[in-house]
Amino acid sequence: MPENSSFSELVKIWALTIPEEGREEFLETVNREKLLERFYKGEQHITFYYWTRTVTYEPMLAENHMALFEDEETGDVLAINYVLDRTEQYHLEQYKKELEQKNKELERLLKREKNYNNKIYRDALTGAFNRRYYEEVVKNSVENAGIALMDLDDFKVSNDTYGHHVGDVALKTATEVVLSCIGEEDMLIRYGGDEFLLILSDVQEEALKNKLNQIRDKVRNVVIPGYSYLHLSLSIGGTIKNKEDAIEDVVCYVDQLMYQAKNKKDEVVVYQEGEKQYLHTSVQENIKQQILIVDDSMMNRELLSVILEDDYRILEAKDGQECLNILYKNKKDIALVLLDINMPVLDGFEVLRAMNENQMIEDVPVIMISSEDSEEAIRRAYDLGASDYVNRPFDARVVYRRVMNTIKLYSKQRRLVKMVSEQIQKREHNTSTLVGVLSQIVEFRNGESGDHVRHIRMITEMMLEHLLKVTNKYDISPEEKENIPLASALHDIGKIAIDERILNKPGKLTDEEFVIMKTHSMCGAEILTKLDNFQFEPLLHTAYEITRWHHERWNGRGYPDGLKEDEIPISAQIVSMADVYDALTSERCYKKAFSHETAIQMIQNGECGAFNPLLIKCLVEIQDELKNYTQHLADK
Repeated sequence: MPENSSFSELVKIWALTIPEEGREEFLETVNREKLLERFYKGEQHITFYYWTRTVTYEPMLAENHMALFEDEETGDVLAINYVLDRTEQYHLEQYKKELEQKNKELERLLKREKNYNNKIYRDALTGAFNRRYYEEVVKNSVENAGIALMDLDDFKVSNDTYGHHVGDVALKTATEVVLSCIGEEDMLIRYGGDEFLLILSDVQEEALKNKLNQIRDKVRNVVIPGYSYLHLSLSIGGTIKNKEDAIEDVVCYVDQLMYQAKNKKDEVVVYQEGEKQYLHTSVQENIKQQILIVDDSMMNRELLSVILEDDYRILEAKDGQECLNILYKNKKDIALVLLDINMPVLDGFEVLRAMNENQMIEDVPVIMISSEDSEEAIRRAYDLGASDYVNRPFDARVVYRRVMNTIKLYSKQRRLVKMVSEQIQKREHNTSTLVGVLSQIVEFRNGESGDHVRHIRMITEMMLEHLLKVTNKYDISPEEKENIPLASALHDIGKIAIDERILNKPGKLTDEEFVIMKTHSMCGAEILTKLDNFQFEPLLHTAYEITRWHHERWNGRGYPDGLKEDEIPISAQIVSMADVYDALTSERCYKKAFSHETAIQMIQNGECGAFNPLLIKCLVEIQDELKNYTQHLADK
């Protein structure tokens, strides 16, 4: 590239082959002075790219290589230049970039679709698949698999008793346990509120049973975070689905198996290949439930029997009277009655009326099946307690499903009632125990035996029971009837604030000491009102009435407020009389015990203050029962 060489002229001609938009950059790169500068800085090989055209004027990406060296003789810097066609390579690179971009876009779309599917196919609470996933995906894709339906036992009661938040925690905990027991290829679907459908891919019969037992045991032993007093259990029905089996039939079948498991609760029922007949599954006789079909038409009875006999034991009656005779004899063994309306001797409505009178309708559901389709007949049947009404002619599958659903509903209702009753009894027992302990502490300070508290409670119960028999003057609810005897144990709780020297003084109290002693009723009332839940607990309200006013008297000469007659709550009036009677018939540090007869006479004479004449009448009327009770205690 000598100064007088033709390099610059060649570059100008060369530049004409380059599109105008890239020409300036090209000229900048091959500028003679800049190339020399780069050479003297040590660069001997310079590579650069530019777009030009071929001899046929096609676009070409040129990869230009320029080798720079110094002529040893003249000292001039010379350049050797060669060009490679990189157009095809460029297009391949561009295609690769476009492909990578499209792949990224596809991945983004797939991720977006997955997130979308997670939203529409996942249950928001538990993270399991939802019913929509079953309907839209699973029903058309499952071939050979283990199918199981699982129900969380007594979930509704726990939900209603402890609140929906606790119910949600229980559901999530159970789901986590099940998911920890299954593989990635298996599916857990929240099929209903507390029902889950489990699909185990390509599993054998024995493995299915073992897996379901494992799930049942792990759920049984799990501790719910923050709610250790709750215990979970699953009832599970399962079987093997073959390729030719319709998934709807299999799910219907395992629903029946699950229902059998729920009869015992916390059970697994698995039926193996060769034992299943979908929809009308032959089950062991000892777990079949019994249905009574009542119709004067033998043909109608036979038709219903054919529909139901595979899954239920059948009893038949040809008229209403025969129906009632069977019910009286087998009431506990009959799961449901299918009842016609128009029959001889007694019609269907008369049977319903009789079942109402004997409270059988509460335990035995009735489905009316009749050709009578008037609104009046249907309304009358429901008014008399029928659970459902089916018109003739009917669809066999509809009848079967309604029978099964009604029996399931009543069975679940009975379990819920039992569970609630057990919880109430346990709570009442705990409450009674705590009240008893507290009252024993008070009596211990008072120098009296704990028998006084028990006596007061028993006498209060006897008085209250008799009062409610002889008059409806006092509006006492069933809850109050339970609370008054229980709360009576706290009548002297305020004595915990009284000096023991005054409480246990053997002789008569001085006027000053008696004034102090009388403060125990207000002290007790104040103790109760300071409890955090006083405002919301009816038992504490009743205890407050008794504690504060059990020393008031009918004539207004009691304490602390001088109430008279029915200004005094009836709870306090009853406990007041029970307290006086027991005090008279018991030995204390300051007196001997009076006889039963003497105590009754003293109360009637007003020697212990004035009492409600109606309560005195009740006391006299139950005095024989009361005497037997006190005599029994004395003998013990």
